[in-house]
Amino acid sequence: MKMGRFKLSHRTKRKINGFIFVLPFVIGFLIFFAMPLIQTIRYSFNNVSVGEKGGMELEFSGIQNYINLFTSEITTKSSTILRMLFDENASILTNTPIIVVFSLFMALLANRKFKGRTAVRVIFFLPIVLGIDVVVDMLTATTGSELAKSGGLFSQSWIQMMLLQYTSIPKSMVMSFTNFADNIFTVISQVGVQTLVYLAALQSISPSLYEVAKIEGATNYEIFWKVTIPLIMHITMFVIIYTIVDLFLNSSIAAEVYSFAFDKNKIGVGSALSIVYIFNVLLLLGIVLLIMRKLVKRDDK
Repeated sequence: MKMGRFKLSHRTKRKINGFIFVLPFVIGFLIFFAMPLIQTIRYSFNNVSVGEKGGMELEFSGIQNYINLFTSEITTKSSTILRMLFDENASILTNTPIIVVFSLFMALLANRKFKGRTAVRVIFFLPIVLGIDVVVDMLTATTGSELAKSGGLFSQSWIQMMLLQYTSIPKSMVMSFTNFADNIFTVISQVGVQTLVYLAALQSISPSLYEVAKIEGATNYEIFWKVTIPLIMHITMFVIIYTIVDLFLNSSIAAEVYSFAFDKNKIGVGSALSIVYIFNVLLLLGIVLLIMRKLVKRDDK
């Protein structure tokens, strides 16, 4: 008697393929990151010092390192840890939408057909190949340094003074606008990978969908919001997560962790800041994912 073949559904096959795709990352995380993470958690609940015979000595202190972190410790910029976390979260939540929207805008331009499109793409994505930091340092040495000496593009300028004196715009909004304008060069330099991801997503959309929309009489504006945006919504979720993680990795919090652990020789406090830092990132990502999932489900309906 022949046994029938066991058939998997298409959804199950996609789940298996997805698991196989992320399996190398899972293995790498378990080998290279899981153990250091466990050690960091252990150090955060102990006073870490150098033993008489070398090595580390651990003296259990409970949550004292966490208490000291928010009560007595200050950062290298002479501010409290709580203030630093608030400023970093505010900066990331402000810059993330700007980076995502600008990267989508650049991808839409790069995806259009025009003469010299290949050359434009090579020039735009060259920093990704050479390394963003290298290109930014080269441009800052020639242009950014002059802006830094003058206090920024808009800070302490007549534009800021006119806005403050002759308009009813609140000072906080004016200062936020000028600070963003001063940092626009840094923000633009962080959109390379996101633009590349969006460009791949746009090129994967079938042209027949646009042809059907045009036959139905849809305008370019309607095609963009009713066809393009819903089809790249899942990619937008990935871009937002990547941007948030990238901004956190390059934030001043990582530098403070190093400063506490190695410059101030407070490994326990530095480890506590690392754990707080991780939970802060996970909490922010969880909120963003929850919001994006609701938006994606609404578009799918």
